[in-house]
Amino acid sequence: MSGHFYLSGAQTKRDDMMDRAKKLAHIFRSKGVATGDVVAILLRNDTTLYEVVEACRYVGAYYVTLNWHNTQAELMPIIVDSGAKMLIGHSDLLARFVEPLPESLATIVINTPDIIKERYSVQDNADTPMSSSWEDLQQLLADKDAIDTPPQRFRGMFLYTSGSTGKPKGIKREYNEQRPDPYTVFAGLAKALMQLDNGDRFYISAPLYHSAPHALTLSCLAAENIEVFIEPKFDPERFLADVQKHQITHTYIVPTMMIRLLKLPQSVRDKYDISSLRYALSTGSSWPVDVKQGMIEWFGPIFYESYGASELGFMTLISSTEAAQKPGSVGKAISGGTIIILDDDMQPLPTGESGSIYVHLPMFGPFEYTNTEGTIEGLHYQNHTTLGDVGYLDDDGYLFINDRKKDMIISGGANIFPAEIEAVLIEMPQIVDCAIFGVPHPEFGEKIVAAVQCAEGETVSIEDVAIFLEGKLARFKWPKKLDIHPALPREDSGKIFKQRLKAAYV
Repeated sequence: MSGHFYLSGAQTKRDDMMDRAKKLAHIFRSKGVATGDVVAILLRNDTTLYEVVEACRYVGAYYVTLNWHNTQAELMPIIVDSGAKMLIGHSDLLARFVEPLPESLATIVINTPDIIKERYSVQDNADTPMSSSWEDLQQLLADKDAIDTPPQRFRGMFLYTSGSTGKPKGIKREYNEQRPDPYTVFAGLAKALMQLDNGDRFYISAPLYHSAPHALTLSCLAAENIEVFIEPKFDPERFLADVQKHQITHTYIVPTMMIRLLKLPQSVRDKYDISSLRYALSTGSSWPVDVKQGMIEWFGPIFYESYGASELGFMTLISSTEAAQKPGSVGKAISGGTIIILDDDMQPLPTGESGSIYVHLPMFGPFEYTNTEGTIEGLHYQNHTTLGDVGYLDDDGYLFINDRKKDMIISGGANIFPAEIEAVLIEMPQIVDCAIFGVPHPEFGEKIVAAVQCAEGETVSIEDVAIFLEGKLARFKWPKKLDIHPALPREDSGKIFKQRLKAAYV
């Protein structure tokens, strides 16, 4: 089988990956993972992640990729809500679980690879599991044969996102044998979306728990004939060196990475030959105009931008050439998809008029939310779905987005929901009221700001906030700036006027 995987340059043959995946599948079965069950994955960027994915395919299980930045308090509601029968993770990450796990949750430990320890300064003594009941993967693999049944229909990713309440919501696909196997759909995306051919080389350094980089790498796995280079942590000069050394042809890259690349001195840029790179895809947040222009001047018109979401996948695509002709657009609907714009009365709007964006993508089928509260009225219109974004279509069918999900902050390509942070911060004794919002940031897209009202006679600093949030929220969700107000502006209904708070930054 061609198209090997590489972890920071170290090759893993696909045949070896599949052999281990089949043994893993046998282990999963022996631990009670049945068809339709869920496996939770807590791994940094590692080829083993896709061995776990293949094992899930063999037993017909869904899998949840967990954000390894999160605390145990943030992860446990997802593990519980998903109904995961098994948790499999790197040893240093599992060592963070200081509270007992449910006895019904089988836990398998994977030794953290040395290259990941180096990239993240992980100490060896962090690798000791916190529970004697957790089982070591290497020992389990030595004791098991490969599963002797063929792969089942791919259930795939059971992703989680936050809603307007900040509570994690599961995005679970409808199981329908009348539809094409999703695994073959991912194989098709390698060609249709990523423009990959036999022997091409795909480089990924974005976190693989995110839906977009995970799905793109999964597409390469399903295609079988693509070389995949996984880097645990993005570094701008290392990226250039890897492109030259491994003759990388395709990559996934987000604006935050681009900004770091553009900050490199010209003397560093000139050291590397990056001419092999001919396709780079970006999602997650819009590109600043100067960043897009700087990257095109350096790398050439190889950049593609997609408007996507965990619920629906990659919805649009636009090339560098098209973007120059349609500045501000996120492109046209991908092949097979349709986009309509509706007003508040669910009536179609003509081209050029802004309204709610509804998208139909037939390739993956319908989804349901789990762990959700309240109504989802208006989410669907006929066979189209909205995620709360607002925009318009031009006469040529290009989509322009002029607003997005209410209140959501996109920082460094990560979706951050203020309500989740507010729910934790309001528990701080010195704070009686708070509001979280994003403001423009030149590198990360947006910066998280906390506006707070302190209790009488109290004050608080950004350092105090960081100490309070330690262990309660992942650090990428921590506010980077603190504003203290005598009172926060509220409507009669009690809703905070966040636009007034943001005005000082615009």
